[in-house]
Amino acid sequence: MDAAQLFDEHHAALYRYLLRLTGDPDAAADALQEAFARLLERRPREERLRAWLFTVATNVVREAANARQRRARLLERFRGRAPTPSPAPDPLATTEAEDRRTRVRAALAVLSDRERTVLLMREEGFAHREIAEAVGTTTGSVGTMIARALDKLAEHLPLDEEDA
Repeated sequence: MDAAQLFDEHHAALYRYLLRLTGDPDAAADALQEAFARLLERRPREERLRAWLFTVATNVVREAANARQRRARLLERFRGRAPTPSPAPDPLATTEAEDRRTRVRAALAVLSDRERTVLLMREEGFAHREIAEAVGTTTGSVGTMIARALDKLAEHLPLDEEDA
């Protein structure tokens, strides 16, 4: 008998059994699927097939329950060290932050590539020597370039009322 015929013949009864055993339709379906996957991997003799299938499915349910219990014990043991989800972001704060990012991007787009590079490298903590090498100028002129770029940026990036 091929796998499709075996499935057709046994799945309904096995699912009913697993549903009663677990009380959970999803867990029953998962165990049913795993039992048939194991059947395809290692098929027993035909005369014991039904008993083998029900035994394997029962063991799958037990393995899942044991895994849940182990996970619960581990979480309990490491309760203070278990990762906790981050709180959901405040929608208003998220919107305001995105608005600020949009305004800053627009203001940065007005700057020349050189001015933008100087400012962004400064914000990343690069030394004047490193900035000078990157933009092809002298170390002494980097401070002036930064000041001019900041002035130009300020012209295109008005302060909010709460920032004033």
